[in-house]
Amino acid sequence: MSVFTQIDFADHEQVVFCSDEKSGLKAIIAVHNTHLGPALGGCRMWPYANEAEAVRDVLRLSRGMTYKSAVAGLKLGGGKSVVIGNPRTDKTPALLDALAVAVDRLGGRYIAAEDSGTSVADMQRMRRLTPHVAGVVDKPSDEGMRSGDPSPSTALGTFVGIRTAVKERLGRDSLDGLRVAVQGIGNVGYDLARRLHEAGAGLWVCDIDAAALKQAEQELGARVVEPEAIYGLDVDVFAPCALGAVINDRSLPQLKASIVAGAANNQLAEPRHGRALMEKGILYAPDYVINAGGIIDVYYEHAGIDAGRDALIRHIERIDDNLREIFARARREERPTGEVADAIAEERFRR
Repeated sequence: MSVFTQIDFADHEQVVFCSDEKSGLKAIIAVHNTHLGPALGGCRMWPYANEAEAVRDVLRLSRGMTYKSAVAGLKLGGGKSVVIGNPRTDKTPALLDALAVAVDRLGGRYIAAEDSGTSVADMQRMRRLTPHVAGVVDKPSDEGMRSGDPSPSTALGTFVGIRTAVKERLGRDSLDGLRVAVQGIGNVGYDLARRLHEAGAGLWVCDIDAAALKQAEQELGARVVEPEAIYGLDVDVFAPCALGAVINDRSLPQLKASIVAGAANNQLAEPRHGRALMEKGILYAPDYVINAGGIIDVYYEHAGIDAGRDALIRHIERIDDNLREIFARARREERPTGEVADAIAEERFRR
């Protein structure tokens, strides 16, 4: 299998395959671009069906991190790591130690953080063997101190982005009575749903976690639907907050929402699906723009910026400015919002 001929290979600077026989580690680290700074991105552990699937994921995710950091105005490049395995059964202290050693060998070109299948505790363990890990320091929040987990910041940024998209597409300043379908209510999705509920929105949710669904029903008044039914709901906003590639040839014809705006990475299965959304009159908030709150949070920690929580929140709220610029330029140029976001990011990290 050649990485260079992969459809998702986008002039990545470095792709490293890592293995450790003793712990069973099989991982891939992709550094997409370091023009603006070191490549910071999460470490995902997932039971990929095969190596090709893992390579595709790490290439797409690392590229997305470059674009995300550039639009967010951070002095960071883009990278990602994926570990092939089931995080519930295959993740061990020895495996995490081996992964930490692999990250350390890159000498700081790549900085790891938690992602799907990994946790703040995992990153804290890795920090014992490499300094090139972020998202491990406790931070202040509305309810006191919280862990280094950046998901609350991701949820806040996504909430800000939905508010901006609603103003753009529906002309509404209030979210009261807004109908939102949230696909996936993990750490980010649930916090986003909570914020929407507090703003007066009605919620429809799906997930594979029965306990999370029950909690959403009881605490947020959410209506639970089957995963396949989430696409065709008569709602204002479809918010993907699980895995990527959910906007595809199969789901697109089902969509009735006026807006697609959620926290998941790589929501478009292919770039052409962004144009298809535009032609269908659906406003798309580019995923790496709207979900940038987490990387902003981790960047402040990694860079040692001690400007206080208010400064962090103000930076996250600039997602509103970024989206308004993208939406306005997309209108003027009659282009999909994803293409415009890419152009803005490339103008910044290729300078």
